[in-house]
Amino acid sequence: MSLIKKSTELNIQTNIKMMVYGQAGMGKSTYALSAPKPLLLDFDNGVKRINNAHLRDVDTVQVTCWNDALTVIKEDLRAYETIVVDTIGKMMDYIISFKCPNRAPQLKDWNGINNEFSTFVRDLSMLNKHIIFVAHRDTRKEGDDTVFIPALREKSYNSIVTELDLLGYIEAKGRIRNITFDPTSRNDGKNTCNLPPSMDIPTILDNNGNPVANNTAIQDSVINPYLARLRDKQNEIVAYNKVIQEIKEEIELITDEASANDFVSRIDAFDHVGSSKAMAAQLLNAKVKQLGLKYNKEIKKYEAAA
Repeated sequence: MSLIKKSTELNIQTNIKMMVYGQAGMGKSTYALSAPKPLLLDFDNGVKRINNAHLRDVDTVQVTCWNDALTVIKEDLRAYETIVVDTIGKMMDYIISFKCPNRAPQLKDWNGINNEFSTFVRDLSMLNKHIIFVAHRDTRKEGDDTVFIPALREKSYNSIVTELDLLGYIEAKGRIRNITFDPTSRNDGKNTCNLPPSMDIPTILDNNGNPVANNTAIQDSVINPYLARLRDKQNEIVAYNKVIQEIKEEIELITDEASANDFVSRIDAFDHVGSSKAMAAQLLNAKVKQLGLKYNKEIKKYEAAA
């Protein structure tokens, strides 16, 4: 079987890997916890700043050393659909302390540090869950412009952004918080899920800190729309496979030039999906070649070879 796949033959992952970043106080952690059934890996001791109403159904690992993180991802995590890493910059600090105890890292240490980082991110990805990284905001100069970026070492940042489906910058515009996924002249971004370029984050607390709505923004505005598009894609795949099976069964019945020409006359009658008509032509070509038939371009029909 060929390893080359048509778009209708692809296995598409249903989990999202995203990063959100912004200044302190923008509600990044609360927003990250709006994903379904989250487990919070609290590297930053930031859980104390999250409103208790938004922690009611959230389990938390208060990380005190790197071994805590290595241990927890080997536990039974079937109860969770999302892993939240808060913050990814602080996670890197724990890795540095693990690799270079009681001293500053030297140049020779960075390969080991970066490999530890990459291995952990890869192990997280293998859990088959949504992954949300939270990061503080940093800046990068591009000519006269200042661009907002996640606060991470450049090599680590470039490595992980390559793996992300979404990178969103959170900021406040008056009393309204907004997240921007598309890259702009003022912020880095990534939007492979075809979400709106930016969207407002719903207000879920009143002025007194009392909840006025459920904390489900990522579930409602990111994951559900993405999964709906995947369902449409899966339905297309089912329809494609169905018509291809019908075509294969018809081609199996081709035994001579008459039945080959009959199939050609009916090829447009199938409920084609995507590239199914092109696949039908490929299957037909293989069959007539097997039967030794030749195509006569003048009369536009197959005939037995002389």
